[in-house]
Amino acid sequence: MAITHESVRELFKGLESGDGSAFFEHVADNVDWIVMGTHPLAGHYLSKKAFIEGTFAKLGQVLPNGAQLHTENVIVEGDQAVVELHSLATARNGMRFDNRYCWVVYFQDGLIVRVRAYLDSTMVGRLFEENSIA
Repeated sequence: MAITHESVRELFKGLESGDGSAFFEHVADNVDWIVMGTHPLAGHYLSKKAFIEGTFAKLGQVLPNGAQLHTENVIVEGDQAVVELHSLATARNGMRFDNRYCWVVYFQDGLIVRVRAYLDSTMVGRLFEENSIA
């Protein structure tokens, strides 16, 4: 299956609509996902389960309505895509969490097998400092 601009945008619609499971159906169980930075979500995750537990589950504890991701731009070359996203979210304490992201996504046989995610580390750090989780 060839990766196209349209197929990548379609895949990311799950994240935009709050249906993370629709997006994660297209992520390999053994995905190699690095969240860059120095903040509570940063790390090298070697499975879909570890990534979700280390990021989305933690965010769910401080963002009652989720991250509300929106795709801004998609660039596709071969089996990889660069996807720029932004979030429009409000934390438990009312803090706006309008972050920007750039994900470099690698596909194999139609599945996402590797991601390098870049975001505003300072904003993520502040989110967790002001909205502590147990």
